[in-house]
Amino acid sequence: MTPGRVTGPLLYAVSSAVLGMLQFGYNTGVINSPRNFIEHFISEQYDADPSIIFSLIVSIFAVGGMVGCPLASWMLEKYGRKTSLIINAAFGVLSALLMGFSKLADSVEMIIIGRFLIGINCGFATTASPTYVSEVAPLSLRGAFGTVNQLAVAFGMVGAQILGIDVLLGSDEGWPWLLGLAIVPSAVQFVMLIFAPESPRYLLLVVRDEERSRGVLTHIRATMEVDDEINDMHIEDRAARQEEKFSIRDLFMIDSLRQPLIIGIVMHLSQQLGGINAVLYYSTTIFQNAGLEIDKARLAAIGVGSVLFVMALVSIPLMDRLGRRTLQLGGLAGMAVFSVLMTVAFFTQENETMKVFAVIFTFLYVAFFGVGPSSIPWMLLSELFGQGARSAAVSVGALINWLANFIVGLTFIPMSNALGNFVFLPYTFLLILFFTFTYFKLPETKNRTIEEVTALFKK
Repeated sequence: MTPGRVTGPLLYAVSSAVLGMLQFGYNTGVINSPRNFIEHFISEQYDADPSIIFSLIVSIFAVGGMVGCPLASWMLEKYGRKTSLIINAAFGVLSALLMGFSKLADSVEMIIIGRFLIGINCGFATTASPTYVSEVAPLSLRGAFGTVNQLAVAFGMVGAQILGIDVLLGSDEGWPWLLGLAIVPSAVQFVMLIFAPESPRYLLLVVRDEERSRGVLTHIRATMEVDDEINDMHIEDRAARQEEKFSIRDLFMIDSLRQPLIIGIVMHLSQQLGGINAVLYYSTTIFQNAGLEIDKARLAAIGVGSVLFVMALVSIPLMDRLGRRTLQLGGLAGMAVFSVLMTVAFFTQENETMKVFAVIFTFLYVAFFGVGPSSIPWMLLSELFGQGARSAAVSVGALINWLANFIVGLTFIPMSNALGNFVFLPYTFLLILFFTFTYFKLPETKNRTIEEVTALFKK
């Protein structure tokens, strides 16, 4: 069997890691359906406006993500990929228990702390899982396995939305179970990781144990012919050591690095401030405001996650065929158009046909997000920078992304209360600005080497 083939041990290793991304998707989608029940629980504990506290419960997840990303970068190097993932899985179990037992303990604080901690878990996973997967996958399959992370996020989101319907856990008795079920992916991941291999790249280049690295490669490739892969890792390591290292401060101070950094930051802002998480966090509320009954609104919310899942599959062959720039521009343009049409549909909700169109326009808005803005910002920072600056640039991008996620999660309900049916127009305005910036500033990176791309910014 050749090193580029899919093997059972390889699939097992990848599956054990991407459960962390499934957890991320689950906790993005899970808070959507039970809003009314959680706000009722909050009102029993506090005199304050429950919608404000609910906004905090939603958005503090992103604050945890801001902590989890840099924590993962440090732990992956210090303790190894496998050990770090195991610790994070145990952390996820603790977070789920806090949320699951919050109603029994009459404690809103347990939900808030649990959401913050599961945010750390998910932020950690968004760094650790792709790193581990890319290091165990053979080069020829790295791109395909990389997309598994996005599919796991969408799958987790759909699962959460299905479990949130009335006949399952979308009830006053069921919502603690709905939040507490986050224990399942973390517990399964914990057990699976115990039997998963350490990253062969980490063993070879950080631990400097070639014998163990060779043993792991032989196991997951199901072949003894791993000399070429070992040699390739040594060559890559020597090249990286010769390249100058840049700090986060350098990215802002050096002109040839600052320009691609600004482009990367704006791409990450376009992913979040285009309003997508307003839909992912609050789609049930949005569909209710569009005139749907609560049970139909929850069913429609399942469609949001399903569209994202389908578009994750569709975008894979398009990425190299049409290019990053084209897909990003098309995605932003489509989101802008359908955010306007959503607003029109909200104003004519008395018409039964327009209620249907409000749902369709929301699905299409999500579909255009899935075409480009969903994944391209994460890819671009790796493609705009050389090895020496890439790690610092990706860290800045991740921090900006989670910060913008926090802002959208915290502000959508107050914005909705203040603007009513006009709530998506600020996102429309920002999408137009992001489209304009992308059109004039973003170069195409398709079929260009890192050297060719970085040379563009040195001119």
